[in-house]
Amino acid sequence: MIPYADFTYFILLLYVAVPTIILGLFGRAGWRWALLVTTAMLVAQYQDVLHLRAHFPVREIWLVLAFALWQWLTVRAFASAGARAGWLFYGALGVSLLPLAITKVLPVVSPKTQFGFLGISYVTFRALDIVFCLRDGVIATPGAIDLFMFLFFFPTISAGPIDRYRRFIPDWKKKRSRAEFLADLDGAVHHFFRALLYKFILAALIERHWLKLAAGSDSVGALFSYMYAYSFYLFFDFAGYSAFAIGISYLFAVHTPENFSRPFLARNIRDFWNRWHITLSFWFRDHVYMRFLLAAARGKWFRSMHTAAIVGYFLAFGLMGLWHGIEPHYILYGLYMATLLSAFHIFSSWKKVHHYWREGRLWNALAVFITFNAVCFGLLIFSGHIGATSNAQRTSQKLSMLKNVP
Repeated sequence: MIPYADFTYFILLLYVAVPTIILGLFGRAGWRWALLVTTAMLVAQYQDVLHLRAHFPVREIWLVLAFALWQWLTVRAFASAGARAGWLFYGALGVSLLPLAITKVLPVVSPKTQFGFLGISYVTFRALDIVFCLRDGVIATPGAIDLFMFLFFFPTISAGPIDRYRRFIPDWKKKRSRAEFLADLDGAVHHFFRALLYKFILAALIERHWLKLAAGSDSVGALFSYMYAYSFYLFFDFAGYSAFAIGISYLFAVHTPENFSRPFLARNIRDFWNRWHITLSFWFRDHVYMRFLLAAARGKWFRSMHTAAIVGYFLAFGLMGLWHGIEPHYILYGLYMATLLSAFHIFSSWKKVHHYWREGRLWNALAVFITFNAVCFGLLIFSGHIGATSNAQRTSQKLSMLKNVP
């Protein structure tokens, strides 16, 4: 069952939403109710049978619970050892990442082996956020229930947005008044109907009347048409999913962060990553890029911080590409985005000295046009459509795309 895409899932949401609204009007839709609903939705959602080996079937829910136990033991062990920097910290990161690494690599090594569950990439990033926060000393060691809810809060489990532990826990534990619940209900309705427009009207129309037609031809013109169709389809589909997740979160007092902010109007590639998949890009910015720059400055690894910034871009976006998958087009996508950001970094430094690029409507429109086309080409790389020689391959890559949104 794929959240926000399967009709059955919306029926389950109806059974969840109605009692939540009734309880909320009486001030009773608190953290215990959210915990109960999340547990029930996990059990309902993860009922598929996976074959870890040819004759070893296991229901997904047991893998989810095993993953939760693994992350809880990792966090407890790291905290008990003092949550120190150095090898202990990197060891905790490696142990926390291990299930995701197995999920990415195992299908390549053993194609008939099924491992992992829908959303494991996003849940892993939430688990890593806890390790980072413990290392920085900004949170106390999470209790088992707090950790479980943060990792598996059902509206956002399968594809984000990626919340932060310090932001999530106060929301979830907050006791709302009736007026506060009504304000959250208004936000939930607003996001829900926007999601319906994006995902089931605009994305569906683009897919049916543009994307599929462009995918059926091998001409150069069709490739460019596919590039733009795919970019718009991906935005409306994933922005719609995010709006669904945010809206349902509001019912339970959790103000999940926005994930998109008119990304195709960005004036440069840095601005784009402040608008597109915001929670993911900010996660890499805070936990990878900025930490690398700080370590480089302290250790004086480079003569120039401009060099450090460029290396940081390739580190962060190279890892982002690997996070989506180990297939070549995902890795190339990450390197391409790192190249764009590095080029913009160099251009920004040059522009401070040479004032050839001016401000104004025409210049801003030109900047948006250049950024938009550069981004669309990057999403074309991400799609895996370049070099695909058959409709079967393209269909397979599209299904992969739905599970690995950039």
